[in-house]
Amino acid sequence: MTLERATATRGVALMGVCNVTPDSFSDGGLHFDLAAARARVDALLAEGADIIDIGGESTRPRAEPVAPKAQLERVLEVVRYAAGLGACVSIDTTSPPVAAACLDAGACAVNDVSCLLDGVLARVVAAGGASLVLMHARGMQRDMGGFSSYPDDGYGDVVRDVCREWEAAADRARSAGVPGDALVMDPGFGFAKNVRHSTELLARLAEVVGAVGVPVAVGASRKSFLTVVDGVDGKRSEKTAPTERIGASIAAALHAARAGASILRVHDVRATRQAVDLERVLAARAASAIALAPASASATGGA
Repeated sequence: MTLERATATRGVALMGVCNVTPDSFSDGGLHFDLAAARARVDALLAEGADIIDIGGESTRPRAEPVAPKAQLERVLEVVRYAAGLGACVSIDTTSPPVAAACLDAGACAVNDVSCLLDGVLARVVAAGGASLVLMHARGMQRDMGGFSSYPDDGYGDVVRDVCREWEAAADRARSAGVPGDALVMDPGFGFAKNVRHSTELLARLAEVVGAVGVPVAVGASRKSFLTVVDGVDGKRSEKTAPTERIGASIAAALHAARAGASILRVHDVRATRQAVDLERVLAARAASAIALAPASASATGGA
């Protein structure tokens, strides 16, 4: 998985989400059948996605695990379809057999949200010459409660703890044959983290980027911790639907891009692309104006 083209033109790559599940937290199963999933791939590419992240197992809290065979029945043809269009495809799975089959079908990366609970997955990635997006987690999300349930004292310093634990998983991946330059770090917003942990991680993302030394992917899109801004009188609300968190999602994406993130994993590709591109245009115009200001002032003073 190469990021050079996307980062050269936009500064950050956009990873569009295609959930081929009946119980996705973000869309409730809109793209579960094959035709709908293919249409989703088409839409993501049309909106400007640089990477298509395809998954067949929900990782929302209390979601039921999905057997590898069932995952493949959901995602394999979608992976083949997207790869056939020339897309850079990531398969979102913790299952080595699913990863192996999807890499054979044209995927170029594996997105592991378990922080490498199964070391065999790293060997599959290495054998396939693929990239590994390794997300920080402490166990599987489905075994945990809602976004506010993780104990507040679960971390000492959340940035240091997350980076240290992620590095341990990265070392296991390297030992299994995954090259260091094939690793991507995801801080795991909302996974074994309450709203304070996730908000602090995002606020201090530049520290994460500087600490890990590999590209960082940010998956804050539509996450429940973003509802921290939806409360009344300082009280947080969990009632805001995922599709009503787009403004906060875009703000999080812009902050992440400024902090040095290399990949933004998002559900709303067009809106995020517009925001990132406009910020780049405005920054370039502002820089030009500053560069011209001294010469203009000097000319005016001499008239």
